[in-house]
Amino acid sequence: MSVTYNSSGMRLGLGRKLLRLDWLLVILISLTAGIGFTMLYSAANGSLEPWAMAQMKRFAMGLTLMLVIALIDIRFWMRWAYLIYLAALGLLVGVEVAGTTGMGATRWINLGFINLQPSEVMKIALVLALAKYFHGRSYDDAGRILYLIPPLFLIAAPTALVLRQPDLGTALLLVAGSAVVLFLAGVRLWKFGLATAAALAALPVVWSQLHEYQQGRVLTFLNPERDPLGAGYHILQSKIALGSGGVSGKGFLEGTQSHLNFLPEMRTDFIFTMLAEEFGMAGALGLLALYGLILIYVYVIGFRSRNQFGRLTAIGIGATFFLYVFINVGMVTGLLPVVGVPLPLISYGGTAMLTLLIGFGLILSVSIHRDVDIPRNDG
Repeated sequence: MSVTYNSSGMRLGLGRKLLRLDWLLVILISLTAGIGFTMLYSAANGSLEPWAMAQMKRFAMGLTLMLVIALIDIRFWMRWAYLIYLAALGLLVGVEVAGTTGMGATRWINLGFINLQPSEVMKIALVLALAKYFHGRSYDDAGRILYLIPPLFLIAAPTALVLRQPDLGTALLLVAGSAVVLFLAGVRLWKFGLATAAALAALPVVWSQLHEYQQGRVLTFLNPERDPLGAGYHILQSKIALGSGGVSGKGFLEGTQSHLNFLPEMRTDFIFTMLAEEFGMAGALGLLALYGLILIYVYVIGFRSRNQFGRLTAIGIGATFFLYVFINVGMVTGLLPVVGVPLPLISYGGTAMLTLLIGFGLILSVSIHRDVDIPRNDG
């Protein structure tokens, strides 16, 4: 482990880094993951197999990786940011060449020891690449059109590959998370307004290019009753489960919609609905409050960082985390179309869990090295 010095020349050895580690954030993350284990136990009708135990093992591995990443000098991650991005982009290209297909989409690549979803890795890699790029630019430079060409290319390349899989939800997350980094770096609001207007004008073309099932999801969102036993089944059952939970819920392992198999995908996309049915509005709001505490903590870490790279990295990853929660909760409550975005740290899934913990490891690294001053020309 290399030795780090802060802006005052103070030596940051391993012991001091461990003391500066934000253990409260680690506890909040672990508590949230614990709720996920509990709900996966319930989804299997009171059994650790096949989901809860596997998720616990992944979390243990991811937690270890998170702590290792946190202790590594933040300048190391800035130095290798572009290479990490290129590696993630290469994996996305690998999906095109030799990807594994599941549920009608080709989103995974088999590495032997893990079935990896590269689009999840790209969510973190893209934030790192953009943070490195804008670290070396002044606030005024970030507002100039010429300086926006490279970051727009960094965003467009993986987004296009993800759309081909097809995975509209992840593509939206990539674009939205990147927009937050661009805004914080100094891109003017009128440019976002112009981009939004162009996107709205292109909607007819975009609609014609959507797959039939994607069009069906949008139409079902507008009117779930149009196909109650087909495309509208998921969201209608989700609403029934949410309403039947009431204020205090039906009790642990007592959810009828989930345990009688009316609620689909209850271990992944619709796990929030199962939680709300068993623990009611109180349980759902409790989980959202826990998410809120994590987000507040992450943004405080970002704004306390003395270097631009750390600030953009922490807040960019925090924005991605928020979008995970916002889109998942929005879609299971019928406020957004169903796009297949998991609930962070709760839904069953290996790549999503590991990627999130890697992201939190980078945020913790920003916190530990918050006083490290990185000159702009180092970007």
